Amino acid sequence: MALPTTPTRYGLTRDELGEHLAGEPRYRLDQLWDGLYGQLADPADITNLPKALRTRLEDDLPPALTPVAESVDETGDTVKFLWELDGGSRVETVLMLYKERATVCVSSQAGCAMACGFCATGQAGFTRHLTVGEIVEQVVRAAQRAKQAGRRVSNIVFMGMGEPMANLGPVWASVERIHGDVGLSARHITISTVGLIPGIRSLADLPLPVNLAVSLHAANDALRNELVPINKRYPLGDLVDACADYLRVKNRRVSFEWAMIDGVNDRTSDARELAALCRRLQPHAHVNLIPLNPTPGYPTKGTPLRRVHEFRDELDSFGANATVRQNRGTDIDAACGQLAAGQAVTIGRTSTATPTT
Repeated sequence: MALPTTPTRYGLTRDELGEHLAGEPRYRLDQLWDGLYGQLADPADITNLPKALRTRLEDDLPPALTPVAESVDETGDTVKFLWELDGGSRVETVLMLYKERATVCVSSQAGCAMACGFCATGQAGFTRHLTVGEIVEQVVRAAQRAKQAGRRVSNIVFMGMGEPMANLGPVWASVERIHGDVGLSARHITISTVGLIPGIRSLADLPLPVNLAVSLHAANDALRNELVPINKRYPLGDLVDACADYLRVKNRRVSFEWAMIDGVNDRTSDARELAALCRRLQPHAHVNLIPLNPTPGYPTKGTPLRRVHEFRDELDSFGANATVRQNRGTDIDAACGQLAAGQAVTIGRTSTATPTT
């Protein structure tokens, strides 16, 4: 599917946005740019711009994301947004409020071509890449919601729909915009991958010290070939070497994401293999254990929570650092792709097609 060609609110560079202000005083660009990225305001709400200009900008620079559905968990701390893009594709964004931080999980593609069977997005297949503006706008919209709750977004994770390394150009341009203009530290931005080694090596050459997360899920090639098919092209040995090179360049911790699947990758032998892999990168490797969210297209259930904690303790005894990720939003279909697959059903505490911007 072709990418959109119509200018959108967050899709333009500063210079391109200046072209839309031809005939206006030069300082209007500073006011508009600060309003969009510093104040997280829509053009209509940037009050130091003349009203006629605000109205024109609202019309000339529409948002790229059309709200379709929204889900809020019972605590009100996890909000999942479903957006429709130009052309009809749909993507998801999740805002997670914690006591000490506010994290936004953004999508980088509509669908995913990596075909990991236990992932709801992978089950749906790939539609298209997201543009810079579509990625940045997810952050802005989630940050607006956090601001309504008196919170400021502090962390961005590229762990939503899609494979970020397969769309690295727009992903990196959005990182630069989020870092330079929204004002988030690069050390609070994490880019994930299922193991696309060329992307990891390209990321190592880019200037900002972002964090790298690898969706590992298995520590031997035979099992990983089944769970993460791209492993057949980029096997574990080469992947760990690429991670080691990234560590040498960036001196940032590498996280391994491990979705806990009952009877598949939660055995003591799996813990031993994973710990051995981590020791090759110590002390800069860390494992995030993720209780698997159930998806309709994958018959195997997640590991019981008691066993998840036992697995963490086994990793610790084998010399690996691991934590159990708090499972947010199971009641609102928070696994990537689940809201898009079932948005017609009212889920969680709220589900609405009313625009929130």
